[in-house]
Amino acid sequence: MLNSLSGRFLVLTTIFVMLAEILIFVPSIARFREDYLQTRLERAQIASLALLADDMLANELEQELLENAEVFNVVLRRDEVRQLVLSTEMPQPIDQTFDLRDGTPPVLIRDALMRLMEPENKVIRVIGAPTREAGLLIEVTMETAPLRAAMLDYGVRILILSAVISIFTAFLLFLAVRAILVKPIRGVVGHMQRYAAAPEDARRIITPNAGVTELREAEEALRSLQTELIAALRQKDRLAQLGGAVSKISHDLRNILTSAQLFTDRIEASEDPLVRRMAPKLVNSMTRAVHLCESTLAFGKAEEPSPTLMMVTLDDVVADVLDSERLAVEPEQVVLSENIPPLFALRADPEQLYRVVSNLVRNARQAIVASGEPAEITVSAYEDADNWWIEIADTGPGLPPKAQEHLFTPFQGGVSKGGTGLGLAIASELIRGHGGALELDRTGPSGTVFSIRLPKGDGI
Repeated sequence: MLNSLSGRFLVLTTIFVMLAEILIFVPSIARFREDYLQTRLERAQIASLALLADDMLANELEQELLENAEVFNVVLRRDEVRQLVLSTEMPQPIDQTFDLRDGTPPVLIRDALMRLMEPENKVIRVIGAPTREAGLLIEVTMETAPLRAAMLDYGVRILILSAVISIFTAFLLFLAVRAILVKPIRGVVGHMQRYAAAPEDARRIITPNAGVTELREAEEALRSLQTELIAALRQKDRLAQLGGAVSKISHDLRNILTSAQLFTDRIEASEDPLVRRMAPKLVNSMTRAVHLCESTLAFGKAEEPSPTLMMVTLDDVVADVLDSERLAVEPEQVVLSENIPPLFALRADPEQLYRVVSNLVRNARQAIVASGEPAEITVSAYEDADNWWIEIADTGPGLPPKAQEHLFTPFQGGVSKGGTGLGLAIASELIRGHGGALELDRTGPSGTVFSIRLPKGDGI
């Protein structure tokens, strides 16, 4: 109950209304005290007027008048003459004097609160103006115990009434909140739960009908999200089916092309000059087709294992990559170099890191060879407080705009002619598995720079 929105709203409303009533109670109790004292002055004035009308009142009657007014003494000032009209013996000396003629609200509130906190019975003097201008002033002496008792009784009645009003108001607001907010919110939650059970079912898309503007906006946002998600799920399903079909076709096509490649090797031994001239081109085409099928199958499996992280000496990995690439190029056309600090170590999977660096260096080498202009490829590394950095830079022709737009998109980001674009996509995926990132820093006529960031932290 209390954990629900309506339950908490009920409790908060009760608390807030009670606080409001308490703020009202403070001036109310001050007003009650002032009225109480003013009433005693009026009673004392009536008693004094009775005595002035007949100076021969018996002592018993004077005592009765004082008891009825609940005072000990009555002093009346008329015509600049101060006269003790009625008096009786006081149980103790006067403790304080209060003048109601110039009492400001803060003073009245302060005196009322002090009286509530003072349980001891004392005698006080109260001064006020007579009613109907029957003199200049009137003052009485009285006990504080009856005043405090009356104030406490009044306060208890006010608090009880406040509590009843608070509970009743909170209950009404509770019903209103349930009808206006809680019920529509539960409806939205129900729609979300039903949609989650079968997100492909378009019948479960919510239909906005809330009367509250904010809830209706939430329903419309949910409908838009559900519509977009259904479209994305359908596209994903179609792509999954297409991927399965492509994988099967690629598997069979690879076997066919491999067999054809064996026959092509025999054709190369032909004595016919035309055949000998065309055979290498046919072999290269077959090789590229087999590579495309193998890359498609590898990417379609999506079975890249999680990296086995260990401290790796980067210089050893880069040396293996550059030694392999030097076998495929002429030294005059492509210069391969490294700029790695001695014993530079970082945390990575050595096999996956080799594949990433090898892929980037190979792409740079192929782009330089295709341009026909000599250039240099440099692998460098450095570190900061949070990351290790590896840079693969070349002075080649730079990436074409189309390659930059779909750089890490499978089958779209191919850099070299005939490329599939899978190499960079797989390399980026491997680096993300390390918690890092593979990014293109810059490219242009002066060359291209790729950076690999590997974090030093443990990701917690």
